[in-house]
Amino acid sequence: MYKEAREIFGYNYGVLKLKLLAYENLGLSKTTVVKLVSCCPSLLIGGVDREFVNVLGRLNRAGLKNDLIGGYLSAKESYDWKRLIDTIDFLDKVGYSEEQFHDLLKTNHVLVFEGSGKKVYLLFGQLVKLGLKVNGIYSLFTQYPQILSAKRVKNLLRGIHILLGIGMGVEDIANIISTQMELLCSTALKGPVTLRRQFKDKKDNLCQILIQNPLELFRLDSKSEAESSKILSSRGPTNKLEKTAFLLRLGYVENSDEMARALKMFRGRGDQLQERFDCLVQAGLDYNVVSSFIKQAPTVLNQTKDVIEKKIACLTNLGCSIDSLVAFPSYLCYDMERINLRFRMYIWLREKGAAKPKLSLSTILACSDVRFIKYFVDVHPEGPAMWESLRNTPASS
Repeated sequence: MYKEAREIFGYNYGVLKLKLLAYENLGLSKTTVVKLVSCCPSLLIGGVDREFVNVLGRLNRAGLKNDLIGGYLSAKESYDWKRLIDTIDFLDKVGYSEEQFHDLLKTNHVLVFEGSGKKVYLLFGQLVKLGLKVNGIYSLFTQYPQILSAKRVKNLLRGIHILLGIGMGVEDIANIISTQMELLCSTALKGPVTLRRQFKDKKDNLCQILIQNPLELFRLDSKSEAESSKILSSRGPTNKLEKTAFLLRLGYVENSDEMARALKMFRGRGDQLQERFDCLVQAGLDYNVVSSFIKQAPTVLNQTKDVIEKKIACLTNLGCSIDSLVAFPSYLCYDMERINLRFRMYIWLREKGAAKPKLSLSTILACSDVRFIKYFVDVHPEGPAMWESLRNTPASS
């Protein structure tokens, strides 16, 4: 304390006590204040540190109590509160929700607090050096929020080190990171020496093989034989690893029962699932919204991209907003015949003044045939005849 804030030892009687009380008045316990000023004696110089107050505010927004900061601090560290705020702002910018930030601090506060966010910037800086664009990096963090754990950051940085160590060009490394981010984060690799030994130091051959098929990296260099076997066995048309990576991006927890059930529910390769997911985002839905409703209605992604696009087109042609899918994503699970038939009946009934001008998708589609006939057919004298006519007439006519 004497080295970092010598002037506090020259304060008049009672001044130091008032400064300590000012931090207690922020809602911190005496124990936390003692630990805080021991780590950062400069907080006792001048008024209450504004950047520190900002950090507390961000913790509060994430649902964390003020005193929890005491558990995040180490007497061996000094803290740059401005850089910590910049780190939190960075996480916010790449799409971390308050809930995700809360979970990150609960499970891995070291990543944020150690070196005042140095590890986050180290990873970001390494990706920039490889030539990834800033927006592209933001996108990767958004798609893979779970990568910011100590183990995953370590695995990713090691993977980058290995690829550089075998002489691969930065552009090719950037491409592998962009397409195999989840595997690089979740797989512990041995090192460049192991790879070169298998190829008798023929770097060009090795690099070319990995560029053409990045999964070879995990087969050749995985520390776990079981993990390597898993990768090899999953290289068929229903690549389990790619599907797992896709589900992790949706927010499923690795090796959980929920993940095991999801792997059975979702049909198709990982790239096909991603393509179907992307077409929903491209239609105008928010990425996080799509992630949420796909978990509610997983069978949406068991249809081809063409079928999903047809159903979206049908929805907009009916005058409904794409946002109506947020409340009822199961719309996309119904077959086109049911959708067309029921909406044509509803539109006819509405034109006759016998139906409300705006009804939810679920009201029209989710009820049984018996209930639909009762509330959308029999309510009008001409309804039964019109219903029969629609059933016998193709939608395109």
